[in-house]
Amino acid sequence: MSMYQLLGLLRVHIHRGVNLAIRDLRSSDPYVIIRMGKQKLKTRVVKKNLNPVWDEDLTLSVVEPIPVKLEVYDRDLFSADDKMGDAEFDFTPFLEAVKMRFDDIPNDTIITTVKPTRTNCLAEESYITWTDGRVVQNMVLRLRNVESGELEIKLIWIDVPGRRAT
Repeated sequence: MSMYQLLGLLRVHIHRGVNLAIRDLRSSDPYVIIRMGKQKLKTRVVKKNLNPVWDEDLTLSVVEPIPVKLEVYDRDLFSADDKMGDAEFDFTPFLEAVKMRFDDIPNDTIITTVKPTRTNCLAEESYITWTDGRVVQNMVLRLRNVESGELEIKLIWIDVPGRRAT
């Protein structure tokens, strides 16, 4: 680790893509890359599907709350993979919720609502909830730099033993 201390792990559950762009003749073979700082992770490729379900968990180590960028690509065998849009999200509100301590609140209580703005990629209101003993945030992100497409993702915070997000 660098001079920064590890705050915890951000599990990004990449659920599915909706109405993604066509990059091959009639379809696309999409996958998602997520980046935060120097970290880069990717999902598997879903063949010939504009509404792919990945249901994959990608886990980032968080040392500072810098934006997370997602890029969708169409896998091509004989040429460079085509871009199918990108999005980014700021998880500062999520981290703020993590810092609060919840004990006696009902499951699925909404802690914070994050509204779509011109500067974020949210397609609709996003709720940060206390679910199954963890802070969770569901998001629908509208892809930029492309004709269509959304990504449905979920953030889950994982505490690292001996560390507290202070």
